[in-house]
Amino acid sequence: MEAVATGTDVFFVLVGAILVFAMHAGFAFLEVGTVRHKNQVNALVKIMVDFAISTTAYFFIGYTVAYGTTFFANAAILGGGGEAFEPQGLTLVKFFFLTTFAAAIPAIISGGIAERAKFWPQCAATAAIVGLFYPFFEGIVWNGNFGLQDNFFEGVLGAKFHDFAGSIVVHAVGGWIAFSAVRLLGIRIGRYKADGTAIGIPPSSIPWLALGSWLLCIGWFGFNVMTAASVKDVSGLIALNSLMAMVGGILAALIVGDNDPGFIHNGALAGLVAVCAGSDIMHPVGSFIVGGVAGALFVVVFGLCHNKWKIDDVLGVWPLHGLCGLWGGVAAGIFGLEAFGGLGGVTFLSQLVGSLLGCAYAAVAGLIVYGLLKNTMGIRLTEDEERMGADLAIHKIGANPESDIVGR
Repeated sequence: MEAVATGTDVFFVLVGAILVFAMHAGFAFLEVGTVRHKNQVNALVKIMVDFAISTTAYFFIGYTVAYGTTFFANAAILGGGGEAFEPQGLTLVKFFFLTTFAAAIPAIISGGIAERAKFWPQCAATAAIVGLFYPFFEGIVWNGNFGLQDNFFEGVLGAKFHDFAGSIVVHAVGGWIAFSAVRLLGIRIGRYKADGTAIGIPPSSIPWLALGSWLLCIGWFGFNVMTAASVKDVSGLIALNSLMAMVGGILAALIVGDNDPGFIHNGALAGLVAVCAGSDIMHPVGSFIVGGVAGALFVVVFGLCHNKWKIDDVLGVWPLHGLCGLWGGVAAGIFGLEAFGGLGGVTFLSQLVGSLLGCAYAAVAGLIVYGLLKNTMGIRLTEDEERMGADLAIHKIGANPESDIVGR
């Protein structure tokens, strides 16, 4: 029976890993549908290559930084014959699951820096972020490294910082690193008139954008629910909270965004980003409110970024992941309280401080990584390359190669 229980957990976590892995197709198609046609191939290639680099960096370095476990042992030990590895390869599928989370960081960043970023410097940034900067923070929050959870958050602020599925650890970290990268990269050519008025750049394909959103929404139920990591700990409350936050985000974006399809499809993601932190402790009504606030927040700040603040964040990943993630971390300290129908075990102060520290850490990490790359390799395409488009400039092929052949 013990072997059956362990095998069930292996299968459970593996399915979760596969669902989150599928979300990376969502990241890809969301970007493909948003960028101009001349940058669609680059969007697809970036997400796939970033996943490969992320897995490599996390396997050899990152997982050890976060959890202190290395994979430099024979297969018998890895499969469950050593003290650090659970039976039947359970530790290995947990690694796969956590890898898909880690790889989400560069996938998030990709959308912000689209259409003018060099390819190889972004690959180097991915390796540094997933190998060092992300797992350092991940280990503090999810593995209790350095005693900050016990000594500072619980000892001083009354409860451990609670981030069940990564509103801060994954989404806010990705969004705030992207914020720094976008600022260092600069504005796309032709984005604003001489007087500073924004020039609209419409999405290349609403259907591709919508497909990306749908894939992300479906995979998110693996992202949140299967963070429980075992069948005995899984809870239907997480699934319902995720669902309610998603629909709250959709409806708020529908209303505030004046029926804009881009806002509606991203509103679903805003709600899901925000609910991650407290999806295991909030009441479904609280989750609905959290998602609704996130959907409205995304629409408002996206408009401010592009029209007033001149932050050329192509997919709006800073408002979507950075700010909605920040809101989700703080919201877990409100709607997770028993007074608001939650399960308790959190404090507002712990959630506020932990969320702000996570965002600040990510912004600084982004400045370090992309600042160093800007001053060494360079991070931006030339003006001619940008006008040509990243597809031809970097990959030497367009999204529809047959149609590019003249006279045949």
